[in-house]
Amino acid sequence: MILVGVDGSQAALEAVSWAVREAGLRDAELRVVHVMVAWPLEMTEDAPYADVGRWMRDGATSMLTDALNRAREEDSRVKVESSLLPGDPRDVLIKAARDADLLVVGSHGRDGFSGMLLGSVALGVAGHAPCPVAVIRRTPARSGGEVVVGVDGSVAGVSAIEFAFAEASLRGAGLRAVHAWKPVAGGGPFALASAEETAEGERRLLAEALAGWGERYPDVTVTEQVEQGHPVDVLKNASAQADLLVVGSRGRGDLAGLLLGSVSHSLLQHAVCPLVVTPAVAAPRHT
Repeated sequence: MILVGVDGSQAALEAVSWAVREAGLRDAELRVVHVMVAWPLEMTEDAPYADVGRWMRDGATSMLTDALNRAREEDSRVKVESSLLPGDPRDVLIKAARDADLLVVGSHGRDGFSGMLLGSVALGVAGHAPCPVAVIRRTPARSGGEVVVGVDGSVAGVSAIEFAFAEASLRGAGLRAVHAWKPVAGGGPFALASAEETAEGERRLLAEALAGWGERYPDVTVTEQVEQGHPVDVLKNASAQADLLVVGSRGRGDLAGLLLGSVSHSLLQHAVCPLVVTPAVAAPRHT
């Protein structure tokens, strides 16, 4: 099951369209959820603010109706259900995602300022949900036929590799595995390795991280890209020609206590294409 959160924003409707297409690829059901921040339980027909309560419920219902209509227009074959739930959107979506294979949200919400790059809900669920989280800013105007995955050799990054291979297979797309590295500061006669030796070691790291996945997904053509530079810059550039960018929630350089690493956090704000952040522990489940 794919779960998509909506709030009436244009970004949320883009997320619905993307989620419907993803559900079609997986032959999965789609659940559309809107979360009311203030649930007016006390607003009965006799209460002083009954009109406010009805207005809130009517608005929420209208948002769900718009989302359902968008989903059916996108692909009427996908089974879609909707839910109106109370509470904080981040907490509610994370809890609801326990039964989901993928959680989809827009990059920014209805109440965000136009200059803000990332909404609080998108930031709040990525790295915290028990399943992969797709954050949709915009969908590519045309398919580039490629999924990009960031590879850093970390244990947490294994789920990103698995998701990316499975997704490329579902889409009939190629997979570009990108590993970016930065040279260690310093040098001189006491440098442990030359730049060439370092680059060779980084290429070996990527090859070892990908070992065995080609056998599991023989239909996926893999392009290996090892590039010197900051991971955010390299992956952002790669995302410009991609249908989807996949990264782990944290990498080698992030503290173990962090749920969302610095690279994935930055890419949530700057990736050009739709971005999937996979959880550090649980591997994604494809139906």
